[in-house]
Amino acid sequence: MKYLSVAQIADKWNISERSVRGYCAAGRIEGAFLTGKTWNIPENAEKPERANKKQSMPHTLLEMLQTEKRNHLSGGIYQKVQIDLTYNSNHIEGSRLTHDQTRYIFETNTIGIESESVSVDDVIETANHFRCIDTVIDNAKRVLSEKLIKELHLILKTGTSDNRKDWSAVGDYKKMPNEVGGMETVLPEEVRDKMKTLLTEYNAIENKKLEDIIDFHVRFERIHPFRDGNGRVGRLIMLKECLKYNIVPFIIEDEIKMFYYRGLKEWNTEKGYLTDTCLSAQDKFKKVLDYFRIDHQE
Repeated sequence: MKYLSVAQIADKWNISERSVRGYCAAGRIEGAFLTGKTWNIPENAEKPERANKKQSMPHTLLEMLQTEKRNHLSGGIYQKVQIDLTYNSNHIEGSRLTHDQTRYIFETNTIGIESESVSVDDVIETANHFRCIDTVIDNAKRVLSEKLIKELHLILKTGTSDNRKDWSAVGDYKKMPNEVGGMETVLPEEVRDKMKTLLTEYNAIENKKLEDIIDFHVRFERIHPFRDGNGRVGRLIMLKECLKYNIVPFIIEDEIKMFYYRGLKEWNTEKGYLTDTCLSAQDKFKKVLDYFRIDHQE
């Protein structure tokens, strides 16, 4: 197939080059793709019907993430969410990769190493976490289910050393009891029923609010359905649900992880600890949305 440049298409359709780029960025020209910063447009592409700006441009954060992901755009909110969430969520769980190394893996699919050694699992789980975020973006509007939760765990842990251990049960519920923070979690034989109950009760809530999402997260982490990766899967679920209900998401950064852990532990007696931590992180994310000029609820 022959491809034309933005200038050639603009001349062919008798519109401005800026309009052509806008159509491409919004995903309104089928088959158009980026090479570096240059759009390649199929010669036989049809000119999109005109629509007013409010209708044609992405409006919500989810729409913007889907548009930038689909069109492989760099330097936007999609790239920032990928890098910042992956770095912080993995770092909380012990990854030693730096933010720059995480960004480098995302941008080049390679890893820059100077003098220090790095864990192969850290590299694999970083690349896998990028795929998990893509899965969340693609499936944000779906009803939360056991199938999707297990899929996220499978993507996250595929190719790691855990994937070579039968007892690790990658992509399925745990086979052995485990503790988190010195506290017992739900026994393996009880996990399936507990997860079904949790999802049934959560999905029955019609107008979900931030506190409902946080409450689900707490209950999910206390069940601890997987041998490893529960925290990262749990935070990915929160991102998905925030995107679905147009609630400003948040990233638990490594510097506030102790407040986050305290909030999880004290949720039954004082919900304010975790709620305030999440609201503080949400306020920080609102500034990111403001920078990228993405509408959000106050």
